[in-house]
Amino acid sequence: MSRKIAEVAGKRLFLSNLEKDLYPSYGFTKAHVLSYYRRMAPFILPHLKNRALTLKRYPEGVEGEFFFEKRCPSHRPPWVKTAGISHGGELLTFCVVNDLNTLMWVENLASLELHVPLARTNSPETPDSVVFDLDPGDGAGMPDCIRVALILRDLFSGLRLVSFVKTSGQKGLHVCVPLNRGEATFAHTKRYARAVAEVLQRSYPELVTARMAKEHRKGKVFINWSQNDAAKTMICVYSLRAREKPTVSFPLSWEELEKAARHGGAEKLQVLHSEAVSRVERDGDHFRGMLLRKQRLPHP
Repeated sequence: MSRKIAEVAGKRLFLSNLEKDLYPSYGFTKAHVLSYYRRMAPFILPHLKNRALTLKRYPEGVEGEFFFEKRCPSHRPPWVKTAGISHGGELLTFCVVNDLNTLMWVENLASLELHVPLARTNSPETPDSVVFDLDPGDGAGMPDCIRVALILRDLFSGLRLVSFVKTSGQKGLHVCVPLNRGEATFAHTKRYARAVAEVLQRSYPELVTARMAKEHRKGKVFINWSQNDAAKTMICVYSLRAREKPTVSFPLSWEELEKAARHGGAEKLQVLHSEAVSRVERDGDHFRGMLLRKQRLPHP
């Protein structure tokens, strides 16, 4: 096992297996993963800040076995910040990634995907956003997700709510409404998300389902409203995904979705690691509004 000692922001890190091919069919090694997250750090860290991280680790790469790790590993360096959060009636110690050192340490564990809750560690029962996870069923695809996302955008606009959209990095899209008021509850956001999903199901029965059962999803987009829960996590914006290629959960502009809806090319909305880096270094963080915008949901 090869090892390298690196100094990151004044901290010494022991990096191992840098030549390990974590995306074998693409030729993307652990060194490439570390490089990606290092360059993305200024953009992803504000979205990870003070959130209880669930690691999704791929020690043998994306073609091997993976596992989720909620408990922050006991062999962590002393400078890794942690938070004790109640989960399923048990108090768990989660990693909290607030700096580049911790991000690099986490990625050295081959945690390709970074999953976080919709609340911060200082107020784990208070969501700072509501999320609509658009998941295409068999026979549906990204063009259908785009159509649903634009319907949601227009609905929220009519309620004077600003919304943002990002790719899941897999098959679908995430439509996100920032709150950031310190007053929401998961009971409210989950009820609201379900009500919106059911309204769209009634209005667009050929396109949308709010039902979780697989048999209801064929040819439709499932609006997964259940993610709005203190016990659930979402893939963090700018996180890699463990696919054949290193795709990224990446923010899109509504103009991009409108163009794809009019002219096709929905497959081009999937963003690979290299494009993600070049776009944020050129244009900045298009998801920053999720951190700054303060809004209040109407009561259903």
